[in-house]
Amino acid sequence: MDQLVRVIAKDAPVKAMAISGTALVERARQIHSTWPVATAALGRLLMAASMMGDMLKEENGSVTLRLKGDGPLGTVLAVSDSRGNVRGYVQNPAVDVPRKAPGKLDVGTAVGPGGSLTVIKDLGLKEPYVGSIQLVGGEIAEDVAAYFVESEQIPTACALGVLIAPDQSVQTAGGYLIQLLPGADDAVITAIEQGIARVGAVSAQLDRGLGPEQLLREVLSGFDLEVLDTAPVEYRCYCSRERVSRALVSMGQGELRALIQEQGEAELTCQFCDKVYHFSREELEGLLQDATS
Repeated sequence: MDQLVRVIAKDAPVKAMAISGTALVERARQIHSTWPVATAALGRLLMAASMMGDMLKEENGSVTLRLKGDGPLGTVLAVSDSRGNVRGYVQNPAVDVPRKAPGKLDVGTAVGPGGSLTVIKDLGLKEPYVGSIQLVGGEIAEDVAAYFVESEQIPTACALGVLIAPDQSVQTAGGYLIQLLPGADDAVITAIEQGIARVGAVSAQLDRGLGPEQLLREVLSGFDLEVLDTAPVEYRCYCSRERVSRALVSMGQGELRALIQEQGEAELTCQFCDKVYHFSREELEGLLQDATS
């Protein structure tokens, strides 16, 4: 089962979290029939969203990451609840680009270097918090780190990895976020940088059997870490017939009436889980009554 682990350093102003996300990324691949580079891009964004969702203090809050590059993938979107459960999609799942090196997917080119990463935090207030940055390179981890630095003024290191098996399924997936708290000096920064360089690619470490906690202990080996929380996470869609019905009612009387006259019925597909909801003429007329009243 996929897990999120949160830790804090007892001897330095550092907090960190890591995720093992193999099952949730594989679930996303199966739902959306993504090709390898799309699987890697969507997987990285889902895991980043999961970690950021888990940071929310609001119990019913959510965080949305929208990656809009100028590459062939188009928009990549991930939504997490406050417990780190995620859902998402990629606009163009059947994309292929040349490898950067043998076995190394070129996510940056598939996303495209020009574009933006937008973070929307719904904390149950009237207006959600929205922060947006220009993409640093489209590899996603560095873009997430740049978002924290630019929009929230939190020095952050982020690593995300998705390893694709020969049969195109997800062999392993995971990542981490390390953040400096106020008071971190150059020695702390150097120790973290050295740990990141020493450990290297996340997917390779996970592939040799490291879990999220062990991954953090490897990267932050120079610190005395205390585990604050360990929690299961999964790919989870919250769509339901009731929600889809509400969406149809919110179209308004005019559009609903036109839909009934022109098509007589409706089929709506959830963009997150591909579930199809069918509404007959009688059901649509009932929803039109609701919209009228």
